[in-house]
Amino acid sequence: MCGLCGELRFDGQRPDMGAIQRMTAKLERRGPDHGGFFGDGPLALGHQRLEIIDVTEHANQPMVDQQLGLALVFNGTIYNYPELREELRGMGYHFFSDGDTEVIIKAYHAWGERCVERLSGMFAFALWGQRDNSLFLARDRMGIKPLYYAAGEGFFRFASNTQSILAGGGIDTSIDPVALHHQFTLHAVIPAPRTIMNGVRKLQPGHCMRIDAEGRRTLRRYWNLPAMRPDKPLSDGEWLEAIHDALRSAVQKRNEIADVPVGVLLSGGLDSSLLVALLAETGVSDLRTFSVGFEDHPDEKGSEFEYSDQVVAYYDTNHHKYHIPNAEVLKRLPEAVDAMAEPMFGQDAVAFYLLAEQVSKQIKVVQSGQGADEVFGGYFWYPRMMAETEGTPVERFARHYFDRDHEEYLHGVNEGYRGEDHTSAKLAELLAEPAADTFMDAVLRMDVTTLIVDDPVKRVDNMTMAWGLEARVPFLDQNLVELAARCPPEFKLREGGKYPLKAMARGILPDAVIDRPKGYFPMPALKYVRGDFLECMRDILNSQACLERGVYSRAYVDMLLSAPEMHHTRLQGSKLWHAALLEFWLQRNVDAA
Repeated sequence: MCGLCGELRFDGQRPDMGAIQRMTAKLERRGPDHGGFFGDGPLALGHQRLEIIDVTEHANQPMVDQQLGLALVFNGTIYNYPELREELRGMGYHFFSDGDTEVIIKAYHAWGERCVERLSGMFAFALWGQRDNSLFLARDRMGIKPLYYAAGEGFFRFASNTQSILAGGGIDTSIDPVALHHQFTLHAVIPAPRTIMNGVRKLQPGHCMRIDAEGRRTLRRYWNLPAMRPDKPLSDGEWLEAIHDALRSAVQKRNEIADVPVGVLLSGGLDSSLLVALLAETGVSDLRTFSVGFEDHPDEKGSEFEYSDQVVAYYDTNHHKYHIPNAEVLKRLPEAVDAMAEPMFGQDAVAFYLLAEQVSKQIKVVQSGQGADEVFGGYFWYPRMMAETEGTPVERFARHYFDRDHEEYLHGVNEGYRGEDHTSAKLAELLAEPAADTFMDAVLRMDVTTLIVDDPVKRVDNMTMAWGLEARVPFLDQNLVELAARCPPEFKLREGGKYPLKAMARGILPDAVIDRPKGYFPMPALKYVRGDFLECMRDILNSQACLERGVYSRAYVDMLLSAPEMHHTRLQGSKLWHAALLEFWLQRNVDAA
């Protein structure tokens, strides 16, 4: 839902409304239903709205409450807004709209910045206090909704994507060498607050920030995720019942809190199939489901229709199935890269982009299964990590996750980008955070709170919102995540991982869907690179722009190009695709800005 941007000046000047208009234009696809602006002395706001809750003009943004002296731009959905609204009414507040946006304004007035701790949902927002000339920014606990910012000489700028930030001008777009190290070792994950550009940062999940009239910033972490056993041990049956109840509630809320229909992105895997089953369990009859598939490769199938079709038949859903040829994938690749707020290596980014295009013609909101593998330990590398007994926590993690070890990274980049092992240092810090009982507790918590934010979660947000489609992720519901974090890792990893979800699915999904090998959103053409895809990547990496940028060692690039199907990461990604994608993203989003 929506895209937001703004600028606060603290040099005595007023914001350039031309720049704000350019910034807002870069958000139009996130919110095609309405655009608006607001200015107040040193501050200007821009907003593009996707109408989902209270589809009347009363809920348009920027939303200004003149009586309270507050102005808000907001992206997301607050699932407990009806309860908060009633509580605020009881405190004497009056409402002029029926949605969740105004609830944030009243909640902030009532409880100050502690209001974020009362909000349940996905959100990023900026709230301007006209009486004290302060700006308050907040981002949801799981980082489902993005919020980027840049601080320059006399200004602070923020937006829902980097393209909007850059459109304002005057941003340092040089490559951050620490972020580059993260990019190539952590599967394109650059932990907040960094991005690939020195001049652009992002607010960390579970954090809020206040900027005063002089430009001083105060950052506060408002949420932590303990990964420790409860005081009273639970039996297997009690864990299963609690998880089932929490997930059912999360799915139900994400279906009910909308004034438009809600569908499901059905991949054919356990996670999305379980969403369909739970919606049926809660009494939803008109289930709308959507699947996408691509061309097969000799080493990998390009679709999971054989499984999604079984779920469709089982629940008689209103199903839409799309098959996309490789020629279409290559032709549309530049568009998908343009929609990436940061460079993404996950091959399914393009798949989600093309799927969202079709789904958005039918519906505005969908539920998606992202987060289940991280929350419940579904990836193949988790059992391998748990079996490790030698080395530091970072070494145990790195052997099964890092795309490149530090030595390979040093060979892959030119001298100006070589340095310390920044990724190992960062992960050592994260894995050492308190309130985790075991190594695997720390790993799964780090994945949920850090790694997932900048891999599948950001990918789904960017690719769906590029078509004005809101994706809701019930597996990242706060209550469910907190419950799962207390659950013993051995229980979650039983039977190869995601045991609670598999046990829950028995009897409500076909066994073939439950017992199938773990699948991934397949796009073989970006994993086994050949033909036109190989020529495309060769052209990118041999382009004048790439040569002049000078990030890569040419010997390393030549090695990848000489055997494009041989160089895969531990997570089965193409190293050639990684190198080409980053350079292509820089050309289209930074060079062209």
